[in-house]
Amino acid sequence: MAREPAAILRHVFGFEDFRPHQRQVVDHLTEGGDALVIMPTGGGKSLCYQIPALARPGTGVVVSPLIALMQDQVAALERHGVRAEAWNSTLDEEDVRALERRLQAGEVELLYLAPERLLTPRTLKLLQHTPLSLIAIDEAHCVSQWGHDFRPEYLGLGILAEHFPRVPRVALTATADPLTRDEIRRRLQLEDAPLFLAGFDRPNIHYRIEAKQRPREQLRRFLQDHPGESGIVYCLSRRKVEDTAAWLQSQGIAALPYHAGLPAERRRDHQERFLREEGRVMVATVAFGMGIDKPDVRFVAHLDLPKSIEAYYQETGRAGRDGLPAEAWMLYGLQDVITLRQMIESSEAEEQRKRVERHKLEALLALCELTTCRRQALLHYFGEQQSAPCGNCDNCLTPPETWDATEAARMALSTIYRSGQRFGVNHLIDILRGVDNERIRQRGHQHLSTYGLGKAIDPGTWRAVFRQLISRGLVHVELDGHGGLRLDPRCRPLLRGEQHLQLRRERPSARRQRRELPHDRYLDPGQQRLWEALRAKRRQLADAEGIPAYMIFNDATLAELVEREPRDETQLAAIDGIGRHKLEHYGAAILEVINEILWENGALS
Repeated sequence: MAREPAAILRHVFGFEDFRPHQRQVVDHLTEGGDALVIMPTGGGKSLCYQIPALARPGTGVVVSPLIALMQDQVAALERHGVRAEAWNSTLDEEDVRALERRLQAGEVELLYLAPERLLTPRTLKLLQHTPLSLIAIDEAHCVSQWGHDFRPEYLGLGILAEHFPRVPRVALTATADPLTRDEIRRRLQLEDAPLFLAGFDRPNIHYRIEAKQRPREQLRRFLQDHPGESGIVYCLSRRKVEDTAAWLQSQGIAALPYHAGLPAERRRDHQERFLREEGRVMVATVAFGMGIDKPDVRFVAHLDLPKSIEAYYQETGRAGRDGLPAEAWMLYGLQDVITLRQMIESSEAEEQRKRVERHKLEALLALCELTTCRRQALLHYFGEQQSAPCGNCDNCLTPPETWDATEAARMALSTIYRSGQRFGVNHLIDILRGVDNERIRQRGHQHLSTYGLGKAIDPGTWRAVFRQLISRGLVHVELDGHGGLRLDPRCRPLLRGEQHLQLRRERPSARRQRRELPHDRYLDPGQQRLWEALRAKRRQLADAEGIPAYMIFNDATLAELVEREPRDETQLAAIDGIGRHKLEHYGAAILEVINEILWENGALS
């Protein structure tokens, strides 16, 4: 029997009010409409389809790309008393038959499965004879070849409109520019579905981007700001993942590697440990992360550039899903720019695809070199305007300096041209600085008119000049793998002195004061004791059930318990995140801890 969405929100999930935009989506789907939902990670996207699925009669079907993500969400729903199941390759034939019987008996409220499983004749036939409440396609950007995480198995999902014409369908994603949205609509036959655009802003995330100088030292200093916190460090290559994880371990940091080249069993073990153990750092390629629902990831660090702003936004969005302060920190350097440009130009993709990828890379590089608010630029990329600077990015908190680099840029461009447009950055800097070495003499480059002309500029600044010239498209990287530079016609006005160039001045990495988390405010010893006691009880309850601690209560719920000190079940039920099922299963244990600490603190007599 259908139930009121607001009652489900309160009694099942333990929240008093819907977040912005959730109510409109929930009401529309509950009434039987289709929808395309763009909502930032941590914005409550899952509730947008889970609540209508529970409010409408039948089973809700959720298409999800990864087994780990399915299992994580099913385990979390079970803690709320929801009858959820995951149908994936981990089930044997006997398990599958048992699941099919439960579906036919109406005993499954939410069914999670991968697209390739859903589209098998056996599954389609079964679901056509099963009352369905709705079909949700999560991570819907995977259907788009213009998106950052294209999955060909998603392409067949358009037939769901033909097989289930009376079942409401919703596609959801955290990242989709207009081009990707159009393709999602077309491929999933959602052309007439309304778009619910909840915005892309994640105000709790602090954005910081730095030029690479000494990457390991920069990473070490960054992690000093996050002692004992869970986070993800992204690297471009598998080898760099392994090397970085080993180095962090040698520094006493609890780091684990994760990439597609590791044995499946080791990957699963590392992912489980990251989910269950507090303070773990995962060093990974982009193969890791989509299946992570962990709410207390306090930072995401990129040691290499991702391929696009969409990828950057998706990956950084894995931080701070609980709404508490988190940090997105990225290093970028000249070699990143060269490598990514070479990857685009040497790919076998058609020219239209290459043009799109060039545009996406240029937008990302512009974000890196920006001197104004990064959040405003990030939101603008997705078509969203923010009138005022955010006050929570590095450029807002420490405005960067710029300098008139016109003459330096002209020297650099002239050196590229006069040396034959086939040498890499290091050799060009040697020419400009007047270095006397065998390679210079062999090529006669000591006789070039620009030889030694830039000796007053240090090598680091020259590398920044070349990086920014490449980022702006004034210089291109050759595809021969040697990183030779050639001029783009757009540099002519600058070479002829018709244009001036302001560049961002490099600045050393700086420590910053971490944004305060709720438990940082507990100066009172009694509150600190309560916080630690509740964390210990949460850990004990989670270990007993073999699940991550955040599935019992996340940190935001613990913080509210400390602030409000509920004394009985009625007061406990008013805490966000504590629904009826959690109250029944964990309420007595939590109240016992609170009352014991309050007694010790003298607050009870």
